[in-house]
Amino acid sequence: MTAVIYARYSSDSQREASIEGQLRDCKDYAEKNGITVVGTYIDRAYSAKTDDRPDFQRMIKDSAKKIFDVVLVWKLDRFARNRFDAVNYKYQLEKNGVHLVSAMEPISQGPEGIMVESMLIGMAEYYSAELALKVARGERENALQCKYNGGVVPLGFTIGKEDRLYHIDPETAPIVQEIFSRYADGEPAEKIAASLNERGLRTRTGKPFVKNSFFQIFRNRRYIGEYRYKDIVTPGGIPAIVDKDLFDRVQQRFEQNRIAHGRPAKEDVSYLLTTKLFCGKCGTLMGGESGTSHMGNTYYYYKCGNAKRHGKAHCDLKAIRKEPLERFVVDTAIKVIFNDEIIEQLIDLVMEAQQKENTRLPVLKDQLRDTEKRLANLLEAIEQGILTPTTKQRLDELEARKEALNTSILEEELKKPVLTREWMRFWFEKFRKGDMRDMEHQRQIIDTFVNSVYVFDDRVVLNFNFTDDAKTVTREEVLGSSAVDNAPPNKSL
Repeated sequence: MTAVIYARYSSDSQREASIEGQLRDCKDYAEKNGITVVGTYIDRAYSAKTDDRPDFQRMIKDSAKKIFDVVLVWKLDRFARNRFDAVNYKYQLEKNGVHLVSAMEPISQGPEGIMVESMLIGMAEYYSAELALKVARGERENALQCKYNGGVVPLGFTIGKEDRLYHIDPETAPIVQEIFSRYADGEPAEKIAASLNERGLRTRTGKPFVKNSFFQIFRNRRYIGEYRYKDIVTPGGIPAIVDKDLFDRVQQRFEQNRIAHGRPAKEDVSYLLTTKLFCGKCGTLMGGESGTSHMGNTYYYYKCGNAKRHGKAHCDLKAIRKEPLERFVVDTAIKVIFNDEIIEQLIDLVMEAQQKENTRLPVLKDQLRDTEKRLANLLEAIEQGILTPTTKQRLDELEARKEALNTSILEEELKKPVLTREWMRFWFEKFRKGDMRDMEHQRQIIDTFVNSVYVFDDRVVLNFNFTDDAKTVTREEVLGSSAVDNAPPNKSL
């Protein structure tokens, strides 16, 4: 696991010593937990109440480059003190597969604060899903009419400006036909690419042809006139550039070459308990690892980071199977959380937390009510014929104040959306009715409700974000009754 450290101080009363202390503690945490630090981002004399921090923004942008797995901070208030910014940027990191970890605190806020953050993230996901549905509806209508729905236009085609339909490009379509014919006749892809480049021909993106340039071309069924968009397939929906017989001959040769020379792609395995799973013996983070049994089957495990790096002499905790552990954690979270009594208690905590966090909004609303009352009294006086030289001026002042307060209230609500009891019930119900077989749904449950999991030789301890009570179960209960299925393969892990 790789990490970058983000350090910050906000005022002239703090100096480089503050940064040095933060870096030292973060590096100690990283070393203890087997995390490799690959870089640092430092903002000097910048408050965390704003996101306008140069290195902070650079770090968020770099998180999309997949060059680190964790952002490590001394305490979470180094990351942000504005809850909206904290949730917003933490969500951006999570979307890029990067976890935010505090070196000095297992969790920065109380359980109420965690629930508020989780619900704000849920709200953002809900709004994004609603928008995605609307976009998908329009794209589906386009697809039913075989219209272009975005993306790179394949070599050999153009898109009509008016009808948004696929049309054959008379300049580049012959190149596609030539590529298919030469490859079907047995000519190597490298030789075809070199020949095209010598003639000054280029790919759709304007780059020279290479061997890999042909992989997508050979697999693209648009060239035989087949329109595809998600689950919509329309044979003959677009004009064909090559005939079906030539296309099939290319597929056969391409598959033979792939089997002969290709390497199996590395399987992408998600370890849902990353940054939340700890060794009960030495307290080190546990990481994912795979092993192959004597039968050739691949199994996935979590293993103590200390044992992975230094061997059993430093920690002899047995590795634990990934799938049954993750499934047990999710199932337990559902059983503990999703009953009506617990849900109402959580909603009460969040409502109380919201009142504590936003002290400005209630004041603005009180001022608005007072202003509206004064306006009503003034209008009543005017209706009764009570007029003075200052009446018009006072009326304009109150109207202007009302408008300014409404604007301030709207800005405050946009910064910190107010969660209603009804919306929170809906949010919990979405979790309750979600597809428990879906990996992403499992991840959301773990990220939202599970604080930490500790694995011992004989037991597993689960801690949730909303309660101080830990749930302890035997290791056998987690893994199930089949000791053979859950034993590590005959391989040193």
